[in-house]
Amino acid sequence: MTGHPPGTPIKGTTRLYAVLGDPVAQVQAPALMNPLFARLGMDAVLVPVHARPPHLDAVVRGLRGIDNLDGMFVTVPHKVAVRRLADRCGPTADIVGSANVLRREADGAWLAENFDGSGFVTGLVAAGHRPKGAHVALVGTGGAGSAIAAALLAAGVDRLSAYDTDTAKLGALVARLDAHWPGRVRALDGPHLRDVDIAVNATPLGLRPDDPLPFSPDGLPPGGVVADIVMKPRETRLLREAAALGHPVHHGIHMLEGQLDAYQAFFGLS
Repeated sequence: MTGHPPGTPIKGTTRLYAVLGDPVAQVQAPALMNPLFARLGMDAVLVPVHARPPHLDAVVRGLRGIDNLDGMFVTVPHKVAVRRLADRCGPTADIVGSANVLRREADGAWLAENFDGSGFVTGLVAAGHRPKGAHVALVGTGGAGSAIAAALLAAGVDRLSAYDTDTAKLGALVARLDAHWPGRVRALDGPHLRDVDIAVNATPLGLRPDDPLPFSPDGLPPGGVVADIVMKPRETRLLREAAALGHPVHHGIHMLEGQLDAYQAFFGLS
């Protein structure tokens, strides 16, 4: 197992973490968290769990009953659904309505929180793309997209324009965000992006080679940054086409890397 130093076996004392998704072949969390466990000298391992949407409730109920399971990570498409399965929510999960981590509390309850947004902003700033004062367009307002929207507003974007094919979900998110950041977010009626400093794909489009583009980078101004949250493949079709047009691109893995410190603090890893 990659979470342990070479030659160190999984033992009866090993603490477990699971990452839930559908699919899971693309998940990168084990490749980052298991080396972290090893560096910290922890007897712990993170494993992928393929849970299809009809089975999610049963899977989560089963995992909650495993006494040596300390946490769950959550990826597409379960971030909204899994929040409802938690006993309590942290402040970000409460605002955005989705979660990407769950932690077992001392009283046995499960606390949900979402670090996608803060991780995305951390990665964006580390790459030299400052969101403060920018006009950002976001396509996709699901579990990750909603968290990214809130984090961008908290980071000081001047305007946030959002689009989703699910207009009800889009409208609900805009209303929630407007309650916290009035007058700074608006809904788009299509993925037609113009006059933006940063364009973000927060949809799963790009996971598969035959996926359509979430939006066309053709209409973006020169120097407009194109960011994708898809982690595998690293070079999505969107990023390839944007780079070919001369746009700076920002890869999905930065969002996960930007969450490592938050994960460490949330789970009390030391």
